[in-house]
Amino acid sequence: MSDRWLIALDIDGTVLREDGVINDPVIAAVGKVRDAGHEVMLATGRSVAMTLPILDRLGLCPEYVVCSNGAITLIRDSDAPTGYSRFHVETFNPSEVLTTIRGNLEGANYAVEDEDGLYRFTGSFPDGTLGAISEKVPFEELLTAHATRVVVISPGHQIEDFLSVVERMGLHKVSYNVGWTAWLDIAPDGVNKSTALERVRELLDIPRSRVMAIGDGRNDIDMLEWASAEGRGVAMGQAPDEVSVVATEMTGTDLDDGVATVLDAF
Repeated sequence: MSDRWLIALDIDGTVLREDGVINDPVIAAVGKVRDAGHEVMLATGRSVAMTLPILDRLGLCPEYVVCSNGAITLIRDSDAPTGYSRFHVETFNPSEVLTTIRGNLEGANYAVEDEDGLYRFTGSFPDGTLGAISEKVPFEELLTAHATRVVVISPGHQIEDFLSVVERMGLHKVSYNVGWTAWLDIAPDGVNKSTALERVRELLDIPRSRVMAIGDGRNDIDMLEWASAEGRGVAMGQAPDEVSVVATEMTGTDLDDGVATVLDAF
């Protein structure tokens, strides 16, 4: 298909509602643009293990999948047990950032994801947030990992206070995004969804003018800026102001099947 688009979809709060449901209109709309020959893929902060089941639920088998906020890019591989293998992985040494945060955030909880998708964590995380592959360890053991992502949650802080502390820490050596609650995602320096998607776009030889990204969270800002530069960056209706301001357009919320609205009109 000579005029195909690259369409990158966030998962949580975009195709997936907060309660874990994917509405039928969203599944149908995704299938419609897939069947029309466009490259529809996922670009998510989720780990590999938590991403692949969503592909199945959407009926997708794209050439590439972006996980862990851009730190891991998968490629379709018929010989792999899951149908995908790791194509590009970015890691970093988390020791400095972990010790810095620990000195500034009292009572925070920490997790480090490695390239195999194992989370080592200390403290307490809500059930299901780290996926099935996790191991509780002493804090000191987190410092020795090769990390694709560091996650910090601090239930004792309001989101505004958390943002203030994070800004004061000056995390200039890593890329970071703060989630809906006091949740901090830290990735290798200069790595985010947009850097991985640009690599995918070049490999697929799709022009920048034919890219579209749909997302709702602060970790989607770089992706939406990338898509908006020459293509279409679409923010979900419930996105915070700092997310929606970088998009070229808005759609409905996840509860209103905003993804379906965009794709049905595509």
